[in-house]
Amino acid sequence: MHAYPEHIAISKSKGIKIDWADGHHSEFSCAFLRDECPCASCTGAHGTTPQKTDYAKPQPAGNPFQMYKPLPKMLDIEPVGNYALRIEWNDGHNSGIYSFDHLRQICPCPSCKARE
Repeated sequence: MHAYPEHIAISKSKGIKIDWADGHHSEFSCAFLRDECPCASCTGAHGTTPQKTDYAKPQPAGNPFQMYKPLPKMLDIEPVGNYALRIEWNDGHNSGIYSFDHLRQICPCPSCKARE
């Protein structure tokens, strides 16, 4: 599958919206994107323990002593060739290269979720 974006709208505090060349539309929150980082340390490549984040996971209700966790924000985003985006996060992480194919595969829209 080769996904190609026709238009990309970026909000460093909210996320990324992509209109794909085939007419599909995807919206990715910052929390979702940070949790879905495809880098080796986050995915556990090379036999290491995955360092996944859980920013998008709902917090359990009823705990009055929740630890405050600042929401992820993009400090910088840059194109990588004509196939991907690299995001620098406010938690210091910046090694994930989000290919357009990866972004299309993880699209969280209801129609894509229904196909899982």
